[in-house]
Amino acid sequence: MMNPDKLRLSPPDPAQYTPRQKEVHDVILASPRGRVVGPLALWLNRPELANAATALGTYLRYENSLGPRLSELAIITTARCWDAEFEWFAHKPLAIKAGLDPAVAEAIRDRRDPAFTDAEEEAVYRFAHEAFTSPRKQVSDATYRRTLEVLGQDRLVELVALIGYYSFVSVTLNSFNV
Repeated sequence: MMNPDKLRLSPPDPAQYTPRQKEVHDVILASPRGRVVGPLALWLNRPELANAATALGTYLRYENSLGPRLSELAIITTARCWDAEFEWFAHKPLAIKAGLDPAVAEAIRDRRDPAFTDAEEEAVYRFAHEAFTSPRKQVSDATYRRTLEVLGQDRLVELVALIGYYSFVSVTLNSFNV
């Protein structure tokens, strides 16, 4: 549904959900998120997309091998690189609650190089930041090797998937002015 005030697509009206939209809405509501907001609400315009994105997002956010602290660090780094304000404000408190030093979060917000005391945090940040900000939008061999050494293969694969998924989230939020 178009929002006449914003001239951008809005989430569908729950009172006018199709049966499939209602079904997917209930799946999202029952997920660890417990609410249907942001990109998930918008994706309900295409319930099959919302359903698939919910399944992937649930795995990447809640079930990956990185754990909450590193996942949230990757998410806020991605949000900042995309200037996705909704995502930043939703995940910054979660990152701090998960154990990320608030000074690290503030440095990321201010586009300063964070001072890390943890090798895993530094590897996650450097990999994600370089993937988005390097001229060719890819990490150097040195960053790749260091991240692989620190995280291992499985966690590196999940890091790449996580920042890719949250790029999808960020583009959705920015495209629809959320």
